[in-house]
Amino acid sequence: MSRAMRNPLAFWGLVIIAIVLALALLAPVLAPYDPDAIDVKSILLPPSTAHWMGTDGLGRDVFSRMLFGSRISLLVGFVAVGIATLIGVILGAISGYYRGWVDVLIMRLVDVMLSIPTFFLILAVIAFLTPSIWNIMIVIGLTSWMGVTRLVRAEFLSLREREFVLASATLGARDHRLIFRHLLPNSLTPVIVSSVLGVASAVLIESGLSFLGLGVQPPQASWGNILTEGKEYIQFAWWLSFFPGMAILLTVLGYNLLGEGLRDALDPRTNGKGKK
Repeated sequence: MSRAMRNPLAFWGLVIIAIVLALALLAPVLAPYDPDAIDVKSILLPPSTAHWMGTDGLGRDVFSRMLFGSRISLLVGFVAVGIATLIGVILGAISGYYRGWVDVLIMRLVDVMLSIPTFFLILAVIAFLTPSIWNIMIVIGLTSWMGVTRLVRAEFLSLREREFVLASATLGARDHRLIFRHLLPNSLTPVIVSSVLGVASAVLIESGLSFLGLGVQPPQASWGNILTEGKEYIQFAWWLSFFPGMAILLTVLGYNLLGEGLRDALDPRTNGKGKK
């Protein structure tokens, strides 16, 4: 962590993420209005001291909705990536350790999944389900594990032939001890980086689904459905598109910077500053 924090990319990425997380956690305290409260006297007001980010077509305070929407977007990102990482680590470990027909079967499944555009696959699945935050998290997680599987498999195939693993196997260590004691801990660096970058991807997917009306449903606020309403008033209510768009941009940028910084800091071939 000390080396990662000396990396400018990781540091500024962590700063952005920390700010977004703090705003999400403190949303009930910081929000000046009820995010779902309709006020017909305050419809489409521009940003002002009373409404820092203006109001929407129903008179709801955009700043309050942005704060509560950050909770939805980040929750989807964390849970979806957790599901994808768990599945990917399990399948990658099995594939890389046992090899043979098990490896062939899992890798062909990965190839099939990768041949289908992820976003369209998610759209197809969501179309048959009731749009809800839980369905979105599960579907994104179940369609995003392939990259982690390939990373873990590659690490296992490399580590399996190392001297310390062969020595443990010669001394009679069982499969579960080799996997959980020696192989898996030494395979976590690419998994950590992939998970951090995966949160940014999940936030974008959730925002896209909500923008299309297949994600989080109103009146529950998310950055994607705030953008959807902004599309209808783009010519004279710029704030409805600008603020959620900037929130998505900064959040994704923060996770990408942190992921790149962690990759440089955790890579033993670098000095922690991205230089080989």
